[in-house]
Amino acid sequence: QVQLVESGGGLVQTGGSLRLSCAASGRTFSGYAMGWFRQAPGKERDIVARISWNGDSTDYVDSVKGRFTISRDNAKNTAYLQMNSLKPDDTAVYYCAARRGSIWSLRGSTADYWGQGTQVTVSA
Repeated sequence: QVQLVESGGGLVQTGGSLRLSCAASGRTFSGYAMGWFRQAPGKERDIVARISWNGDSTDYVDSVKGRFTISRDNAKNTAYLQMNSLKPDDTAVYYCAARRGSIWSLRGSTADYWGQGTQVTVSA
């Protein structure tokens, strides 16, 4: 059974940092693009960042560029999202997702696997 398990969420003040982890089990994800999505209350789930299977390509939504960094360690079957300079607008449930194929094929409607989500709350 394939599982993606997120961890690292929590409550942080504006300007603080958090590092999210997404541990994959049940198969190797070295051939999969992986990404982070987030969903705030009353809003749709949107992509935040994604990374190619070998880590050579990354892509970010404009609102997090320069503040968030996505990375992965295929030996550990784990993806990460380092979040710095956090703002209240970053408050959301953050989800990890994976799709076999190119980075550009990973979107909310095309992910093969999803994690259960981890809450990130940024206080003003």
